Amino acid sequence: MSVRGEVAFESACPMPDLNPPRVLMAHGGGGRMAQRLLDEIFLPAFDNPLLAARLDGAVGELGGARIAFTTDSYVVRPIFFPGGDIGSLAVNGTVNDLAMCGARPAWMSAGFLIEEGFPIADLRRVADSMRRAADAAGVRLVTGDTKVVDAGKGDGLYLATSGVGEVVARAPLGPAEAREGDAILLSGDVGRHGMAIMSAREGFAFETDLQSDCAPLAAPALDLLASGVAVRCLRDLTRGGLATVLVEISEGARREFAIEETAVPVIAPVRAACEMLGLDPWYVANEGRFVAFVPEAEAARALEILRRHEVSRDACRIGAVGAAAAKGRVVARGAIGVRRILDRLSGEQLPRIC
Repeated sequence: MSVRGEVAFESACPMPDLNPPRVLMAHGGGGRMAQRLLDEIFLPAFDNPLLAARLDGAVGELGGARIAFTTDSYVVRPIFFPGGDIGSLAVNGTVNDLAMCGARPAWMSAGFLIEEGFPIADLRRVADSMRRAADAAGVRLVTGDTKVVDAGKGDGLYLATSGVGEVVARAPLGPAEAREGDAILLSGDVGRHGMAIMSAREGFAFETDLQSDCAPLAAPALDLLASGVAVRCLRDLTRGGLATVLVEISEGARREFAIEETAVPVIAPVRAACEMLGLDPWYVANEGRFVAFVPEAEAARALEILRRHEVSRDACRIGAVGAAAAKGRVVARGAIGVRRILDRLSGEQLPRIC
């Protein structure tokens, strides 16, 4: 089958039931099934203008001030992994969602769902990690809650966080702001978080130490916004990875995106692990990477700003926004010119990674 000259590959494996009567693990993967939960259950139940924007958080006015508000939950396994742990992941994930909304993070809350029998020493280690991450990101954890569940019913420790920040972006941010000709920038290599989790979970060994990219993104994002560059959209790459985020933004923008595969950096250990497991690194989760959409004329300046920061020192241009497309479309061109159309996965490649 072909679409306007591009080859569309079809798997010989049977497709999963996209409308099962019960919740499946695949519903939590950020792919098509997760989208169905949003479209068919949560958005209709809680419909309002702030929610309908579908940003990384809600952006609006409260008492004359423009604020951003976000919430998230963390169920990573194992709790401690190369390059981070569930505590630093929770803080950085909350900070990053606020930054992608164009806000300076200020306050956080944290809910601890602890399984009976969880080691006190590990709980203290997680709390200390959260404090260090909060200090590094310039955010304060100001309230929280603890609950203990029966042994065998909590998988150790779950975290739920929320965050509030002051919006500093001068103009609205979001997929709808993307314009034809805009450059698509990526802050660094992809797939490291998911593969670091997988290596820790399964005991894989690599020639080099594979660390998660878990890190706060507020500094480079806010620096970019403060520079005067006309930033159109920011989005961090978490569940579903780079490919899913690009598809989501293209659908919101209702435009075609042209991506150069050779421009997307993937470090050798991640590529090797993905090849061994039959995974696509573009769909593997990240916790310290984001994409930025800016006018082409300002792309070089934006990259120079991003490269000032260690977390985004390898920022690069990976593609451009094209013409209007009714449902959005992402086309990736390979090294020899072959093009493929990116789409959401039905479920998820790796469960329990964020």
